[in-house]
Amino acid sequence: MKAIGLLGVGHLGKIHARLLKESPFFDLVGFVDPNDKVATKVSSEMGLRRFGSLSALLESVDAVDIVTPTFAHFDCAQEALKAGKHVFIEKPAAEHLTDLEQLIRLRDQHSCCVQVGHVERFNPAWLAVKDRKVSPLFIETHRLAQFNPRGTDVSVVLDLMIHDLDIILSMVQSEVKEVRASGVSLIAKQPDICNARIEFENGCVANVTASRLSMKNMRKTRIFQKDAYISLDFLEKKTEIIRMSDEEDPNVNSLAINTGAQFPPRFVSFEQPECPPVNAIALELEAFSDSIDEGTEAAVTLEDAYRAIDLAHRIMAEAEKGNLNV
Repeated sequence: MKAIGLLGVGHLGKIHARLLKESPFFDLVGFVDPNDKVATKVSSEMGLRRFGSLSALLESVDAVDIVTPTFAHFDCAQEALKAGKHVFIEKPAAEHLTDLEQLIRLRDQHSCCVQVGHVERFNPAWLAVKDRKVSPLFIETHRLAQFNPRGTDVSVVLDLMIHDLDIILSMVQSEVKEVRASGVSLIAKQPDICNARIEFENGCVANVTASRLSMKNMRKTRIFQKDAYISLDFLEKKTEIIRMSDEEDPNVNSLAINTGAQFPPRFVSFEQPECPPVNAIALELEAFSDSIDEGTEAAVTLEDAYRAIDLAHRIMAEAEKGNLNV
């Protein structure tokens, strides 16, 4: 088992702490958190050692799991990499592209594994289709959340939309051609609601909406391609595929469509792939462990994070032009 230290034991950090304690791949040595009240409670309830500093923790571990507020990601990751430690870092990996470039250099210089916590890559709804041929022409996403003060230190684009940007970029193997966006600030200084239209060089268009001021939670992605419509519900962990073909597939439920005398009939098939009942965070931590053991590329690399954050910054810049502060 690899010795690992946890940085940050807030809401998400406590989830990571519990999973790391249960993990057969890691030995959770302890944690660092500057909040005395929170740290004392976690230390007592979970029986974890609290280290006084990151440097002290680094002397006792092989890897660190960074679940701090976004503004602290870069400094923590930089110090850990300079000490030759493997790093798991929650999304967004850093606020600035220059910080990511520095982390990439340090990762390569010290031959460390760095994985970024884009957890939706391990969501059962995505796992059901990620290995299938997906060739989107149009993508529509809605990621809506009820208000929570956590995450408001950054724009809703980096807080919520970044999940969908990473998934979209992993699907669409093409450069971004144009970005249009609008945002509204209602509570935080940066937009709490944002809509973006992303056009790719290959003709694919993505319409992406994120809000942290919704009356209900929603995390849905709809993918339209030449022969199919794919619906992903990341919240309910469900996937549906409706496919159009010239021949009836006896292996799936299908319906014949009368296209008139001029055209031959076509068939629509309905499929609900099995979504494996897995804990996405536990699965991404397991993938991190595998990459360390096998010396392979991380499941979600710093380069992946760079592309997502680069696109996020383009969206934020466009949204800022017409940002409405209410």
